[in-house]
Amino acid sequence: MEANRELATWLLAQRHQIERALTTRLGPAAPRASGPEAEALRRFRTFATTTLMRGSAAAPALDGLRPSERRVMALLEAWAQAAADEAGVRGAELRAALADPLDRFRLAVRGTASGRKSKGAARASRRIVTAAIDRISDAFLAIDVHDATIVDANPAAGALLGVARDALLGLEFGSFVPEGAGSAWWTALDAIAESSDCERFHATLRDVAGIDLQLEASATRFSTRGRTLSLTLLRVAEDRSS
Repeated sequence: MEANRELATWLLAQRHQIERALTTRLGPAAPRASGPEAEALRRFRTFATTTLMRGSAAAPALDGLRPSERRVMALLEAWAQAAADEAGVRGAELRAALADPLDRFRLAVRGTASGRKSKGAARASRRIVTAAIDRISDAFLAIDVHDATIVDANPAAGALLGVARDALLGLEFGSFVPEGAGSAWWTALDAIAESSDCERFHATLRDVAGIDLQLEASATRFSTRGRTLSLTLLRVAEDRSS
């Protein structure tokens, strides 16, 4: 690709503004400053600006990183869109310039992650299950009951909370629980942790726009690989006041 020093210099000068725009866009789903996903974004920014400055760059440096592949992919797209929005009328030009660095970085992340993935029939079965969950109209969250992190989600959950599904992975579930509304959630998760097979309850979540959502929830216990998950289905509660 051709060098574009002007855009590279602009990206460096606007990096803090882009990060603020990304945080505003993602809300609770924004990467924590000390987390591996934030470090992956920092390395991508360095890789992208170097590529634009020189017209080429060495392979992305991912040594020591163990981020969630799916979450990094979602964050890369969100970062690129935030940068394009900040660029205004030059947004399309910036997206075009970032296309090659984005593709190369994504391939590097996938290559790093592939060595940690299992292979064979079990993996194929998981793909079938994931495809089925993705088609459910209700929001689905798999929550680790011990540290309350989001292990998996479907597109409906992303739409409900106002953020890309894969950007939810690895987040603290409590980030979406409004102050004073945690009792129903923690009671249900504690019950699941203590071996209850299923819990049904009414609860509240807050989306990235700050809107409180009144929900009907169903949580089912699932144990795998030494951890216990709450497989949680969420549906906006019907208004029975009328």
